[in-house]
Amino acid sequence: MIEIKKILFPTDFSEYSQFALSYAAALAESSRAKLYVMHVHERPVGSGLEAYHYAVPEYEAGVEKSERQSLDQVVGKLRSRGIEAEPVFVAGRAYVEIVNTAKDLDVDLITLATHGRKGLSHVVFGSTAEKVVRLAPCPVLTVKHPEHEFAEWPDREAVASTVSPQ
Repeated sequence: MIEIKKILFPTDFSEYSQFALSYAAALAESSRAKLYVMHVHERPVGSGLEAYHYAVPEYEAGVEKSERQSLDQVVGKLRSRGIEAEPVFVAGRAYVEIVNTAKDLDVDLITLATHGRKGLSHVVFGSTAEKVVRLAPCPVLTVKHPEHEFAEWPDREAVASTVSPQ
């Protein structure tokens, strides 16, 4: 039997992550697993206004403080439900830190949200979830938000006619 004793839940505090948290919490409750709630503090790359703000130490400290408070709030709510939860706060590239933390904590499962970027946005920014799935040392449950707009699949009949023998 597969036992899930430790679950890693990375969050960026978005609506997508909040939805995925319901799955991570339910799994932790039902399996009586410890839930590590993780946030990766990422500094923006580039030359935009946000990257400029991060060059100011006070701004950086304020953002980090806010993120830590949000992480503590999530963990507090989980603990109030009787879930054994622990915060994990690190700085770096999200997918790298998620994979390394999963290895370091020897977790049995990673549960994370997908943001559903597509097209040029996906190519430029990549997909944290996709990279985690490829590199993780354990199974990964990716959770799509129910209101996520999906790319339209080709018409089934058109696909069938191109693959079925004539």
